[in-house]
Order: sequence, then structure tokens, then C-alpha cells
Amino acid sequence: RYFIEVGLERAMSATTCDVFNELRLGGQLCDAVIEAEGRRFNAHKNILCGCSPYFRALFTSAGAPPRPAGVYPIPGVAADTMQLLLDYAYTRRLAVSADTVEALLVAADYLSVPGAVRACCRYLGARLSVANVVGVWRLTAHYPLPRLRRRAYGFLLRCFEEVARASEEFPELAPGELERLLGEDGLNAAREEAVFEALLRWVSHDEEEGHLVRMGLMDAGYFWSRVEKHPLVRRDGRCRPAVTEVLRVLRGGPPARLDVLNPLTRPRLPHAVLLAVGGWSGGAPTSSVESYDARANRWVGVTVEGEEPRAYHGAVVLGDALYLVGGFDGVRCFNSVRRFDPATRRWCPAAPMHARRCYVSVAALDGCVYAMGGFDGHQRLSSLERYRPHGNQWTPLAAMSEARSDASAATLHGKVYICGGFNGSACLQSAECYDPRADQWTLIAPMGGPRSGVGVTAYRDQVYALGGFNGAARLRSVEAYSPENNAWRAVPSMLNARSNFGVEVLEGRLYVAGGYNGRPSTTCHAERYDDTTEAWSTVRDMAVYRSALSCCVVTGLANVAEYAFPRPPLARPGHPDESDGSPRLIGTES
Repeated sequence: RYFIEVGLERAMSATTCDVFNELRLGGQLCDAVIEAEGRRFNAHKNILCGCSPYFRALFTSAGAPPRPAGVYPIPGVAADTMQLLLDYAYTRRLAVSADTVEALLVAADYLSVPGAVRACCRYLGARLSVANVVGVWRLTAHYPLPRLRRRAYGFLLRCFEEVARASEEFPELAPGELERLLGEDGLNAAREEAVFEALLRWVSHDEEEGHLVRMGLMDAGYFWSRVEKHPLVRRDGRCRPAVTEVLRVLRGGPPARLDVLNPLTRPRLPHAVLLAVGGWSGGAPTSSVESYDARANRWVGVTVEGEEPRAYHGAVVLGDALYLVGGFDGVRCFNSVRRFDPATRRWCPAAPMHARRCYVSVAALDGCVYAMGGFDGHQRLSSLERYRPHGNQWTPLAAMSEARSDASAATLHGKVYICGGFNGSACLQSAECYDPRADQWTLIAPMGGPRSGVGVTAYRDQVYALGGFNGAARLRSVEAYSPENNAWRAVPSMLNARSNFGVEVLEGRLYVAGGYNGRPSTTCHAERYDDTTEAWSTVRDMAVYRSALSCCVVTGLANVAEYAFPRPPLARPGHPDESDGSPRLIGTES
């Protein structure tokens, strides 16, 4: 059980409230008796009028019949619930638990107790889960709770695959509710096959909603084996036109242009986007930012305010912000740090590092940014420093075992790993691990060969080292390190050799973008690796040819449409926007 403090506009001091509560509990000076389920509770009319317009109207209505012995029956409210609401009226504290919250919310809304409604909404909003979110969302359809409704609906969209798979309440959704969910561009489904599987789980309750699955986005093999041959599809003649259209789309291969107006092929909005920031392009640094929309397989140029061109920098995401660390503008090596807010698309300065660092390696761990190695314009560095956003301050930490620039770093299982690089005279194949609890570096097994300009990331509980330059040629090869075995293993090679490129993991796949291919030119090509198939495949090229860029993934943006391939709105009659909510009768959700 949790006690939630509720801010209530009071005309009395806390001491006065305590006195009145003691009088109530002692049955003294009470002028009303509230009756619920046959139980009677002593009360003071002025106290109840102060927290509830319902009671004020009840006690002051001129035409109300006389009440024998001052007894006021309250129909439809359980006695235990009434006890909690009366306690709240006198103490300004509400005892809310998972067992009582729904009854309290219903009764507080019925009795017009806005402070108690707010407390229940805060309780539910803070405890949304895969198990309860469907019930909370459906509950808010009957009460004027637009803020909680939006929050629950956002959770449903964001965690749709988990909810559809595990929630016992999901199959109980009404057809109209399911139609609204499946029709949303913002439904977070990495693959449309997952939407179809969710529909199959629900379909035992209703068979009307198959047209909402965007079957034109499915894998052709899955469509043939799982959808086209499904008994529901075979026996329902209404499905045949859609199946015929999907077959036409799938047989035609990937379209040259996305048809975002066709409900069968319109890609959903991404839950996460990959940002490519800065780099070296056309013989100079660039400030360009591009966003990769994996659902549409398109890069989108992002207009931002306040950033200067830079290359050979590092980028990490902490919370709701992106940090750009160090870098080079063609003349100067930077110690400056810039903070990007994806919600406003604006850059602002953060505290500078102690050292200038281009060709720097960066990593994020436990809410902090780690910057290590690099080149200060005179020498390669072995130093490490850590940035805490809360204090906006950098702190020097233990130095690495050897100086290195052009390396790359990643975090895995609470530690920072850095691999490869250049020491000023040779490309490195060494790698080491930093333990922040001990403030100590430890050399780990070396890679299979030297890699400068390498890409490093954590993927599937291992540290991946990709591409780079070995002193003679750019590399396609990839290897993965197992901390458990302190050993590297070969992984299928990339399709293209590259160094100084961006690398990130997005929706369970490993992406690389841009880089230098040694031909000599920078590249705009991007590709991705899927460990379930152990294969690389090409994805859409960036608009900007660039090397020395940084990539990072931003998740759960409210304004993700600004970072996604444009999708003109589709007419959806009969489905008002969730943000409208219900009419607000008593102003309960401030």
C-alpha cells in the first residue's frame, strides 16, 4: 500500500484538519452521517463540501427532501471505498493500492473528488505495465481522464508486441479498439508479421479486422506459408481482394517509390531512429544530420539549429539528449562538447573536456559519458575522463594501458571496451576493458589483426569490431569478442570495406553507414547485419557522402515524425484523436 500526498486547495491549516479528524473519529460535533452498503460514517458537512462539489450540492440543495437523523445514503459506492475517501477528505492523504485504485477512481469521479482522482491517475500512470495497460486504457474511455488515457495509449503503441503476446486482456479488446490500434502509423512493430500474429491471438473473439494488417510489408515467404494459407483467410471471401493485391505487390519486388497512401504497404512510424551526425564530406567537415527510418528504409535530412561542422568526433545518447564530444574542423582539435535536444532540434554547449580530442572514442555508461584517447593536435592520448550531466563536469580517471587515436569504444555488462586504433606509428590490434568500480584498465585478448578507424559496438552480449584500416588496406572483416571466454571469433564480413564509419544497433540489427573506402573516396553506402541469418544486406544510401561521422540511436521520441520519412495523414472516420480524450467535467487531471 502506498500513501500519496495530494495537493488540495485548503482554507484550513493542517492543524485544523487534524482537529476535525479527531472530532470525526470521536463522533463529536458531526452534523452528517454518510451511509454506504449499510455502513454509517460520521462526518462534518463543511469538511466534505471543501473537497467535493457533489457533497456541497447534496447538503445545500434547496429542494432536497429532509434526511432523517441527518443520514445521507450514497448508492453505488462500497463501504471500504467510502472509508478511504472520507479519510482523504480529512487528512489530504489517500491510501491507494493495486486492489483499491479502480474502485477509488470510479467513486472519486462519481463523487466529484478531483484530488482523489488525480492521486489515482498518478498511481496508475506510474505503474503501467504489459499486464495492466489494456485495462487502464479501456477504463479511461468511460471517465474524463485525457492525460492518463494518452499515457496508456502511448504505452500500448510503444510496447504493442509484448502486450499482444503476453497480456491476458488483449484478446478482450473490442473490434473498434483493435481497429484503432492496428491502424496507427505509430504502432511499434518492427515486422508486420508480428501484427498478424497478434491478430490471430485476438481473432477467436472477432474476425473482422484482418484488413488492418499491412500485409504488403511482410516477408513473401511468411505471407505464403502463414497468411495466404490460413483458414481464416481462405474461408472469408472478403479477404481475397486484399490477398490478390498483396501478391501483386510482393511479386513486383521492392518498389522504387514508397506508396505511403496504400494501406497495405504504408510503413508504420519507427519507434527508434538512427542519427548520422557530422563527418568529413567533400574535403571539409560537415554539420549535416540525417535520420534513418528503418520502417521505410529511408534517410531523412534533419534541420537543426546551432551546430558547427565537425568530424572525427564521438556521439552518445544519455536519456533524452545526444552529446557530441570533441572532433576536428579542419584546423582545430576540439575539447568542446555539444548537447542536442531531439525534441527541439537545437544544440547547446555543455562543459568542455580537460583535453582536446579528435579521433576520440566515447561511450555511455550509468548515466555518464566516457571520453578516451584521441589526438590533441600534438600527440596521441591514453587519458580517460568522465562527464556527469547532473553536475555538468568532467573528471579525469585512470589512463589506458597505451595511447590510441582512431579507436572505437562500447559498453557491455557494466564495463567499457576500447579496441584498435593508431598510436602514432602503427595500427593497433590490442583491446582493453575499463571497470568503473575499480577505476582500472585491463588488457583483453587482442583482435585477429590491427584495425585503425575501426567500428566497435555491443551486440548480442558480445563486443563487435568491424572494418577499419590495417596499415595496408581498408577492411570488410568483422570479429566478435566474448567476455566470458576472453576470445574473438570471426563474423561474416561486411559487403563493403570501410574505415572511420558510423556503427549502431537498431531494432536487433547492426547497422554501418558511410566511411572511407580507400579508392579513394568517402561513401554514402549503408548496410546491416542480422545475427539470426548471419548475413549482411544493403539498406538505403545516405544523401551525404561522409566519413569520420558518428551514429547513435534515439528512442521513443514524441516528435518522431520529424525524423521519419513523410507519411501524409490517412482519413480515419469514426476515430477521434486520442489527444482529445473525453469531455472534462470536473477538471480532475491537472
